[in-house]
Amino acid sequence: MAPSALARALMIQGTGSDVGKSLLVAGLARAFTRRGLRVRPFKPQNMSNNAAVTADGGEIGRAQALQARAARVPLSVHMNPVLLKPQSDVGSQVVVQGKVVGNAKAREYQAMKPKLLGAVLDSFGRLAAEADLVLVEGAGSASEVNLRAADIANMGFARAADVPVVLVGDIDRGGVIASLVGTKAVIDPADAAMIAGFIVNRFRGDPALFADGMKQIADRTGWQSLGLVPFFAEESTG
Repeated sequence: MAPSALARALMIQGTGSDVGKSLLVAGLARAFTRRGLRVRPFKPQNMSNNAAVTADGGEIGRAQALQARAARVPLSVHMNPVLLKPQSDVGSQVVVQGKVVGNAKAREYQAMKPKLLGAVLDSFGRLAAEADLVLVEGAGSASEVNLRAADIANMGFARAADVPVVLVGDIDRGGVIASLVGTKAVIDPADAAMIAGFIVNRFRGDPALFADGMKQIADRTGWQSLGLVPFFAEESTG
């Protein structure tokens, strides 16, 4: 199903796991919903045993359930078409569009991913057809170039669906300049061209003290600085 001509999409990717992607998408979903837009959250691939159940009995990641609540819309299996529920350190149950399709070890799943891209794009198209804006959440790190060939969760999806990307780095864990600049250094130039700008998340203190840091990141990457988000003590990660 092709996306609506009116639908727009934006993908939030991270320099690593737990940099705050899930909460940023939820916050943007509520903000744009309050402005009168029809917003849908979307995550191509999620890995979590904490699933939420849709009205038709399907399963999606809990983060997408939160984002749907922020957008004030019912849950849909198409918001998280591929859900991996870990069963061991090397294997997961694979849920596609809400239904269990089997179990796969990590190496087996890598071979499955190209076949799953069709379901991912189908679900994305369905959401885009009923929305003004689709907010897409990436998974893990955008710089996992060793997994890029079969990727459906980050740049593989962004390129296939032609969705611009905002890259998020977490300053609270340290090394945010290196993580953002390093991402630009290791990813394919065509992938880097999909990144429209960057956000530095969880900043504590006086924002003026990091103005030079934001400029250095922008100068070294060529990406636009889109904001410095303050640390919130009650923030949940994602």
